[in-house]
Amino acid sequence: MHTAHQQALETKHAALDRRIADEVHRPMPDAAILTDLKRQKLRLKEELSKL
Repeated sequence: MHTAHQQALETKHAALDRRIADEVHRPMPDAAILTDLKRQKLRLKEELSKL
């Protein structure tokens, strides 16, 4: 059963996934932005795994 909180986390996780993909496919990806996005995504994944 998905709670509203879990659904919100999954939505944010998917959005971060898209932002990471967009940044990777830019002509000159910004490593600092990628690192930050990946950290955010990992935090969300860890929070989801605790639910």
